[in-house]
Amino acid sequence: MAEANGSHSEPVFLIFGRSGWIGGLVGDYLKEKGAKFEYATARLEDRSAILADIERVKPTHVLNSAGLTGRPNVDWCETHKVETIRSNVIGCLNLADVCLAKGIHMLYYGTGCIFHYDDDFPMNSGKGFTEADKPNFTGSYYSYTKAMVESLLKEYPNVLTLRVRMPIVADLVYPRNFITKIIKYDKVVDIPNSMTVLPELIPLSIQMAERKLTGIMNFTNPGCISHNEILEMYKQYIDPEFTWSNFTLEEQAKVIVAPRSNNLLDTKRIQSEFPEILPIKESLIKYVFEPNAAKKEEVLAAVKEMRGR
Repeated sequence: MAEANGSHSEPVFLIFGRSGWIGGLVGDYLKEKGAKFEYATARLEDRSAILADIERVKPTHVLNSAGLTGRPNVDWCETHKVETIRSNVIGCLNLADVCLAKGIHMLYYGTGCIFHYDDDFPMNSGKGFTEADKPNFTGSYYSYTKAMVESLLKEYPNVLTLRVRMPIVADLVYPRNFITKIIKYDKVVDIPNSMTVLPELIPLSIQMAERKLTGIMNFTNPGCISHNEILEMYKQYIDPEFTWSNFTLEEQAKVIVAPRSNNLLDTKRIQSEFPEILPIKESLIKYVFEPNAAKKEEVLAAVKEMRGR
């Protein structure tokens, strides 16, 4: 790939997805790091506006966290299919194509919710889906569009697609945090899954961009953890009185529109790039539960207020 803007002695990042959760966290990290970055103003579908942003910022790297996940959850996409295609497929490809023409590396925060356990990849077998495996989960329209764009993006030699799963942060009342979601529910399924601890992995994603890695990367902590195991940790570190109950996938299906993805992703590639990456349970203790345990009363009050709403 041709090197863009070779006059820069340091990376310059252009972030798409300012209003999104991951885009905001990426910007926060780059600011803290003292890196040069700006947020894009263009919509992904608007090629001329993307070109204007690139001309204005002259980035060496584009970070794309834009896209539709649906609010309050992915069920929204089931009834807004054209909007979902426009953002998650057409817009994303448009940005990758402009970046290729300009010789700029693009890192895309995609999803790993495009697989589910089956006879070839049984639950609790320890066998994870690799970067080379073809998606086998299209239960939700959101996942369907994400699998589609991933298969197209891998033809672009300037793109790295990250498969994010059930992202987690330390803020236990942030609505999109996976832990926040499950402590709000009266009942949860109990299935082991690969997950992404963002405070640990977002800094690694910036290093991936700087290294100009390409292709696909399973962007999760090694190993898997179940809903019950996380709630047990929450009970141990934060709220000894916390209780919950489980229900089956069949019972869950009655209260959601689209099925949800459950899987284990193979992490050999990310571990080969970053041998220091923590296994999921250790990462949760370090980045989520220990920081919250240090201010337990404040956290508990905020969680109880949230659950009472």
